[in-house]
Amino acid sequence: MTMMALAAMMSLVANAQETKSPSWINNVKLSGYGMVQYQAEDKEGAEQNSFNLRLVRIALDGKIQDDWYWKMQLQVNGNTSTLGSSPRIVDAFAEWQKYSYFKVKAGQFKRPFTFENPMHPITQGFMSYSQNVSKLAGFSDRTGEQASNGRDIGVQVQGDFLPNASGRNLLHYQIGVFNGEGINKKDADERKDVIGGAWVMPIEGMRIGAFGWTGSRNHVSKNRYALSAEYVKNDWTFRTEYIHSQGYGANIADGDKADGWYALCIAPVIEKKLHVKARYDCYRNEKEMGTSKTYYEIGADYLFNKNLQLNVEYALVNERSIHKNHNLVDVELDFRF
Repeated sequence: MTMMALAAMMSLVANAQETKSPSWINNVKLSGYGMVQYQAEDKEGAEQNSFNLRLVRIALDGKIQDDWYWKMQLQVNGNTSTLGSSPRIVDAFAEWQKYSYFKVKAGQFKRPFTFENPMHPITQGFMSYSQNVSKLAGFSDRTGEQASNGRDIGVQVQGDFLPNASGRNLLHYQIGVFNGEGINKKDADERKDVIGGAWVMPIEGMRIGAFGWTGSRNHVSKNRYALSAEYVKNDWTFRTEYIHSQGYGANIADGDKADGWYALCIAPVIEKKLHVKARYDCYRNEKEMGTSKTYYEIGADYLFNKNLQLNVEYALVNERSIHKNHNLVDVELDFRF
């Protein structure tokens, strides 16, 4: 049904653009991307090597009049056996954008939590989002919530203000109210999640922010905060984030606290063409070092052009709970259209 809906929408746009139609139809854009992956690891008892379609997405977006922006994005890889891996809607929202200091978004979209969560999977820079973002921002969440790619259904306000002498805004805020269930699901316990954050931008390319999240799932309280910092300039990227979570997960035996942090650097060898990168990524499922899982990653990427790039990474993975290390290699070819 999802693919049929997409085909119908694309046909409608094509036909409308060939005939006299409302101006907003002519502003509709079709875009998408794919991430083709090969990954191998030698974890004892769980060795694997496989080709995979990490992500395949198709999006339509545009403007309705000058003040309204809308977007619909579908994830089409996977199978139809479960909601988490089947073709599905990931984004479907509209945003009133008349004022830069006060925008209102409604629908299904990224939760306003952490710097990394709303980043595009390709420009995020590594073979996956960091563990703390994956486990504590709604990708493969600790609570057992369905895989939701960091998204939920709700309403959000956000904006930028306090411009400096050159017109660059120094402050950003965002806050939203959400179901707390992830994508394509109604609220199950009638308690909403409230998520928000703010950051300062003291110099060009730098952001320093803090985020908070309070809510519940299956009547179990969920309270989280994140501290974030990033500097991006001249094709260099430095980013680090710490996330703390209080509230029992899907496995009650894991306890009610977890946390994680990462730090990364992406450095240009040839500007906007070839980069080397490194990331330290640690997650503690019970907020104790004995439960930590840590990735020590190095890699490189090569951009054939702005729409096609090759990524290669190696990670040494340390799992304290089993007192063993293993190796992981990831190769990805990413393309956009």
